[in-house]
Amino acid sequence: MEKDAKIYIAGHRGMVGSAILRNLQNKGYANFVLKTSQELDLRHHQQVHDFFVTEQPDYVFLAAAKVGGIQANNVYRGEFLYDNLSIQNNVIHESHLNGVRKLQFLGSSCIYPKMAPQPLKEEYLLTGTLEPTNEPYAIAKIAGVKMCETYRAQYGDSFISVMPTNLYGPNDHYDLNNSHVLPALMRKFHEAKVNHAKFVEIWGTGSPRREFLHVDDLAEACVYLMENYHEAELVNIGTGEDLSIKDLALLIKGIVGFAGELRFDTSKPDGTPRKLLDVSKLHSYGWKHQIGLKEGIASVYEQYAKEVAV
Repeated sequence: MEKDAKIYIAGHRGMVGSAILRNLQNKGYANFVLKTSQELDLRHHQQVHDFFVTEQPDYVFLAAAKVGGIQANNVYRGEFLYDNLSIQNNVIHESHLNGVRKLQFLGSSCIYPKMAPQPLKEEYLLTGTLEPTNEPYAIAKIAGVKMCETYRAQYGDSFISVMPTNLYGPNDHYDLNNSHVLPALMRKFHEAKVNHAKFVEIWGTGSPRREFLHVDDLAEACVYLMENYHEAELVNIGTGEDLSIKDLALLIKGIVGFAGELRFDTSKPDGTPRKLLDVSKLHSYGWKHQIGLKEGIASVYEQYAKEVAV
């Protein structure tokens, strides 16, 4: 990407989009076109059409999505399917019509079958049944991947797809019902510490294994792939390392400094038993994550504690 190229980051105020923006700014890019969801509703085709015709961006990072944890994915099933399909259909199609030089679509590791072999290779896509609790979101993201592939095949568009693992970092959401597991646990342990609680309740059995990537590492990978990856096939972005939810809880417990015990609510869903990405393809292109999990969580918690203390 040229330093003076016009770059559109869809979802620039979210955790992923804001990290990509920070990364690009640190690298000397300054020609951005940015719109909030109030200024541009990406679900609305006419608004997206008018935006692309007017702005004519050179490069697009499609990081806008309706996202949430197990609870939100399971409850708002229609919204997750409709909103995400609408967002990506409009942005990808208008990028095609308006000659965007390159687009990067950000998916999710939940696109892979629930019982796929571990670690998850890119070629496992569409080889089995999805995890039921987040199936609508996964189907939308799979459609986005295939839209990029088919527009490349039919029209020659330079559209690529990347699949991030579970993320954490600045601008995350800490709502206990709708957030992802790591920020939810961080909030639970912090509030338990402040309130001198005797225990913290963890959803599920604690046995599922998950992989976590700091969002600043994701942003670095996204920019790196935008500049260096030109193939049709999707690329996993992760660390290639995982741990159980119980071990994650113990790690956060120690970082927060909570002295009580853990209790597991086995009436709550566990979700996919394991979700570890095979990142050998990413490594083969010369990129590897830099931020260790303990180091990353500690930095995020330090910022979170300051914000909630205000």
